Amino acid sequence: MALNSQQIKVGLLRALLGLMPLLLMGTLTLITFYLVEKNTPQEKSTLERVRLHEPDYTIKQGTLSALNEVGNTKYRVIGKKLIHYDDDASIDILTPRMRLFQTDKAPVTVKADTGHLDGDLTIMDLYDNAEIFRPAQAATETQPASLRMLASSSYFKVFINDDIIETDKPVTLEQGMSIMNSTAGGTFYNVDQSMKLSGQVKGRIERAPKGAQ
Repeated sequence: MALNSQQIKVGLLRALLGLMPLLLMGTLTLITFYLVEKNTPQEKSTLERVRLHEPDYTIKQGTLSALNEVGNTKYRVIGKKLIHYDDDASIDILTPRMRLFQTDKAPVTVKADTGHLDGDLTIMDLYDNAEIFRPAQAATETQPASLRMLASSSYFKVFINDDIIETDKPVTLEQGMSIMNSTAGGTFYNVDQSMKLSGQVKGRIERAPKGAQ
């Protein structure tokens, strides 16, 4: 049986009315998605989420100490101001003074105008008017007498766990009345409290008193 145009129009209208709920649901879904996207704060970029290298706290007249395996003080660091950074746990130190201790030996003092201690507390960089000082020590049952020693440079790097201090900058070494200048730095070994100079070395060596190192 052939359908006239009126019957076709009625059929199409019924079909559209049947699809109306689906069209309404689809439209509401799109509107809801748009509103959620519009009102959700955009996530910050990766660079913005990275913690900045900024101080999170400052300590005036601060002190850091570490003990060795038998409970004695291995080293102590003091400073007029200690500035801690949150991103890498490092510390900037104003007028740092570090004392290194060895059994049966005079403590060694390392100082400078400014310093930087890494977050692992293993390396300290010392800048400007940096010095390594060991006082004279009388002979003991286990150690010979030692002369006063002073090494000065513009920079020293302290390897705390290795008991070594080194620099690649010019250094002046005074020991007793002797004085030597190195163009390429040197290395101080705290275990036996000796220093090895690098590069061209010039100066004068005075005879040490009998029994002194």
